This record gives sequence, C-alpha cells and structure tokens, in this order.
Amino acid sequence: MSSVILINLLAQTLRIATPLIFAALGGIFSEKSGVVNIGLEGMMVIGAFFAVYGSYRTGSPVVGILFGVIAGGVLGLIHAILSIHLRADQVISGTAINLFSTALASFLIYKFFGGKGGQTDIVTGLSYNIPDTIKNIPIFGDLISQLNWFVILAIILVFVSNYVIYKTPLGLRIRAVGEHPKAADTLGISVYKMRYLCVIISGMLAGLGGAALSLGITPLYREGMVAGRGFIALAAVIFGNWKPFGAFGASLLFAFGSAFNIFAQGLSWNLPTEVYDVIPYLLTMIALAGFVGKTTGPLASGKPYDKGSR
Repeated sequence: MSSVILINLLAQTLRIATPLIFAALGGIFSEKSGVVNIGLEGMMVIGAFFAVYGSYRTGSPVVGILFGVIAGGVLGLIHAILSIHLRADQVISGTAINLFSTALASFLIYKFFGGKGGQTDIVTGLSYNIPDTIKNIPIFGDLISQLNWFVILAIILVFVSNYVIYKTPLGLRIRAVGEHPKAADTLGISVYKMRYLCVIISGMLAGLGGAALSLGITPLYREGMVAGRGFIALAAVIFGNWKPFGAFGASLLFAFGSAFNIFAQGLSWNLPTEVYDVIPYLLTMIALAGFVGKTTGPLASGKPYDKGSR
C-alpha cells in the first residue's frame, strides 16, 4: 500500500473521528461527575441541525458553530435538571432527550427549510487555509492539507480535557463528586454545582460534535445523518476507560472502520455494500464485548445524590 493511500486513509479517519472525539469528551466530563449521559446522540443531532441553521441565517459558519454548541448546552441543562435536581433515572432522561431531539430536528426541517434540510449550497463552509510552507513538508504537509479546523480543535481539546481533569483543582472536584459525593460535600464542594457544570459542558461538546459533522464533513443537515455516532462516542468513553486519551484512541479505532469502509468500496471487491456499512458498528460491539467489565468507571456514576440522605 503506497504512502499516498495511507495518508488519505489516516486523514479520512481523523475527519470521521472528530465528531466522536468531541462527544466522547463530553461524555467523560458528565460521567466523571457522576451523571450518565445517554443523550449524547440527541445532543449531537440538535447541534448538527442548529449549526447548519445558524450558518444559513447569518452566513457565518463560526456563528453556526456557536448555535450548535449553545443548542447542545441547553439539552445538557435539561438533562441536568431532570437527573440532578429532580433525580430522574438518568438512562430514561437521556433516552427521552434522544427521542425529543430527533423529532424536534425533523419538525424544524419542515419549518425552516421546507422539508429539504440544510443543503450544501446554502451552508457557508469554514475556510481552511494553511501556509504553503507547511503544505510543502513531505508526508506531514500532505496530511495536514486534508484536515480541517475541527480536527485540530478536537486534538487540542483532548490535551486540554486531560489537563483539566487530572491536573487542576477543578478536575479534582469533578472526580471527587463522581467517586465519593458525600465526602466531597463534607469538604465544602457543591456536588450539585459540579454536576450541573459538567453535564452542561457535556451537552456543549456533543453539540460541537454535531456541528463538526454537519459543517465539517458534509456540509448539510439531513435526517439520520448522526446515525448512532452518539452511542459510538459513549462506547468510546467506556472503551477508553473514562479517560480523554483513551477515548481519543477508541474514537480513532471506530472511525477507522468507517474510513476503511469508504476506502474498501473502491477496491472492487465483490461484496455487498451492507458488509462495508456494518464495519464501524461491528468494531464497536467487539470492543465493548471484550472490555466491558474490565474497565472501571466512576463509583457514583448513574447514582442521584440526595444531600439530605444518610
């Protein structure tokens, strides 16, 4: 296999992995604080839609991205209210958000776009211009020239998230309320505030993942375009042992399945297209089957905290 093919495959993998990385980082923040966020899928859906809508209304993809991030954050706030303040079952709350987001996006397509969705010709693309000196670097320049700003931002956020969670007082508080909320409460740490903060951040990152999908890859919004990526991101959180770098690696593995799907279809192998389509989901199931039970999540994850209980 030539170096050109390998570079193209790696670039495709990074582009496909980017929405997963954003959503997985969001899942980590939420679960590190003790709240399971099954609603990543719905937050990506709503982020993808409003990113396109914001770009369409303003002509600015940057404003579109902000629309997507804010929309995801609003859903994160709703999930936080339901699961933290009202102490609803977190899985049911996340599932409800997934169903609501899909239905809302479908309704708004007809409301704002006449049922056609945000197509490529009405969405302003985010320009990606890098200096020729970088493009001319052998191999590295060829790879960088095929990426976009979302990919670079995702890689930066992996390092930032790891630093925040493991190297800062804020990260220590987040981990404390996710492991031993009662002990954290006795030390003066507000469990509710920390969980609200992390779940909202989770929604914003998932919304950013949706924006990376609809503005960075397509660019358009259509029904079903998220196609279970939120659940794959949740699998990346588990597979990556609730750590940013682990989730990053897991996202790359799952994205490689999709990239190889695209690459393999050009090899003239006499296989049904459904065989290629199932590759990323098959990798996800194999990974979870092999690692669930061998990874350790936060002790208080999924358990509502009642300040008055003993």
